Amino acid sequence: MPDLAVESGFDGPVIGIDEAGRGPWAGPVTVAAAWLDPAAVAALPSGLDDSKKMTAAYRAAFHAILTKPPHHHAVLSVPVAQIDRDGILRATLSGMARVAEMLADRLISAGIGLPAQVLVDGNQMPPLALPAQTLVKGDSRSLSIAAASVIAKHERDRIMTDLSAAHPGYGWQTNMGYGTAAHREALNRLGVTAHHRRSFAPVRALLTDPSLTDRDEGADTAYTKG
Repeated sequence: MPDLAVESGFDGPVIGIDEAGRGPWAGPVTVAAAWLDPAAVAALPSGLDDSKKMTAAYRAAFHAILTKPPHHHAVLSVPVAQIDRDGILRATLSGMARVAEMLADRLISAGIGLPAQVLVDGNQMPPLALPAQTLVKGDSRSLSIAAASVIAKHERDRIMTDLSAAHPGYGWQTNMGYGTAAHREALNRLGVTAHHRRSFAPVRALLTDPSLTDRDEGADTAYTKG
């Protein structure tokens, strides 16, 4: 289970950063930064962990706690257009840098101080001006990263659930935009929406398939011929 062992090695606030949604074929990638008040960590319910190991209900319960004082957070979603323009890795790292800056500003404004360290889940370093380090499997090791993981996952799932209501048939309320068999079948049957990542190979393949005919349903659900 994650703890504050890594965070305790620094003299000053330490924030954790994580993302949700790098792999899906549709929807944004959501990134979050979290700072946990060390004096209030003991009061957290047990079970805060890598968000992928938690149920949706448990994530929601923790999200409600982690996004309120005395803890602080920042979260943003990088849109599909930026993912397609910059590539998923660069877009994600850019978003991580932005949420780190956002949270740093909030901690300074709250009188907590400039972060002494930023802990980034994984092995890719965002373009940060703040002191930082990567931590492989950080969401299972660092409580701050685990908190960011939960916030990012909960927020992105909420976005995909809302999008599924506007674009029924793709199963986004359950697959969250990942490339399931049902999602692939819906793409073949319904077409590519504005929320699909055209730079991802399965979506790009549909858009360039000469056997597909143009559709007149507008840019939101239209194929374009290669």
